[in-house]
Amino acid sequence: MSRVFSNLAVSGADELIYGRAPIPVPCGLGLTIGGGQVYPEVNFTLPVIAVDSSNWSAIIRHYEEMAANILKRAIALRVPGIVLEFELLPAMTEVPEWGAEITALLKRQLEQAHARHGLPCALRVTPTDIRDQAKPPLLRKGAPWEQLSKSLEKNIVAGADIISIESVGGKEVHDQGLLYGDLRAVVFALGVLAPRDMAWLWKRICEMCAEGGVVPGGDSACGFANTAMQLAHQKMLPEVLAAVVRAMSAVRSLVAFEQGARGPSKDCAYEGPVIKAITGCPISMEGKSATCAHFSPVGNIAAAMCDLWSNESVQNVRLLSGNAPEAYAELLAYDCRLMNTASARGQALTLRQWLTESDEWLSPQAAVLSPEATMRIARAIVGEQDSYGRTVAAGKAAVEVLRGGLGSGRLNLVARERAWLDKIDRELELLPQAEDELRAAVEDTCGGLYYPASYGWA
Repeated sequence: MSRVFSNLAVSGADELIYGRAPIPVPCGLGLTIGGGQVYPEVNFTLPVIAVDSSNWSAIIRHYEEMAANILKRAIALRVPGIVLEFELLPAMTEVPEWGAEITALLKRQLEQAHARHGLPCALRVTPTDIRDQAKPPLLRKGAPWEQLSKSLEKNIVAGADIISIESVGGKEVHDQGLLYGDLRAVVFALGVLAPRDMAWLWKRICEMCAEGGVVPGGDSACGFANTAMQLAHQKMLPEVLAAVVRAMSAVRSLVAFEQGARGPSKDCAYEGPVIKAITGCPISMEGKSATCAHFSPVGNIAAAMCDLWSNESVQNVRLLSGNAPEAYAELLAYDCRLMNTASARGQALTLRQWLTESDEWLSPQAAVLSPEATMRIARAIVGEQDSYGRTVAAGKAAVEVLRGGLGSGRLNLVARERAWLDKIDRELELLPQAEDELRAAVEDTCGGLYYPASYGWA
């Protein structure tokens, strides 16, 4: 049975702090996430290599080496706990047995580390959402969905402790909306299409997790908000648009929790703080220690409310110190050690404020991630009843945050960004009142991009 969050899990911004979640999540081997400490979540992947049967033995050796090296470093640094995340590459989802074999391998390594060294640990497994292979994507049936479903089932059996996904429903419309700066298409994708797919998909994921006794972690708006972030980084779209998209993306990610997800949310879900404020569930975040994967304007502020701190993903390549996954495990371990020491000394709020202030007004994308902005956006979301209304409300709240920064002189925007902020503000006000009205309004520009049946329409 799905639920609708109509109240916040926290009463104020001071309750949003790293390492502490109102509803901690026990998982894996002696690990509780959100119970007072921040743990590293190390994500790792292959160097350039074709993922096929001819290379499979080499691929297995890479994963054995990466896991062994990461855990060796974690034990040497005496980390209080660790999460490994295995993000399946597309071929490992298309051939479900491949992904499951690696999951079993990683779980064995964790079990050995726990048995020999008492290391609290857990394994997050994230199959690739391969359902968008056709254009328009056929999301609810066909070979890609069958392969994804089988992959989820097999990885649960193989030893996953947490299941997550970066789902793609609505992305086929959102991509075009970003390309043309079409806010109506963006809102239609984030507020209508994506929540419909999320509800359908996460109902099934949560049922599989319940049957297998594993934790349904959460989703990520990576294909939506992180795409906008990277396009803004390349000066291909306005930063203010990326910031507003980030706020609005929290609504579609919240649907996983309405269906039963319990966290920790995905590291690349920068909308995580809003999810934490609404649901009370722990979150994983990434920032300055994820530069191996991508650049961002939110390197410090992203850590302010995290419960897991991640490197996003790093290839198994050789550095001067050792292989990159081991090096990034050390980097994350020291980041977490600093946060946990500040907490133990009663200085968590002070460090959180420094992490926030160092980024907050240097980019509109950072401004919408502060604890205060998070509360404002979260309140706007729970004040509405349906996903469409919530998405519009989140966008308006983000605009208000940015306008407040401009008015106070803390946020500086060039003329082009200011003009776009005005445009976004106007267009949010002009949106139709109901989702069926918006669907009709974008039919001419977006109707050919998606299959209605993929979203529950006849």
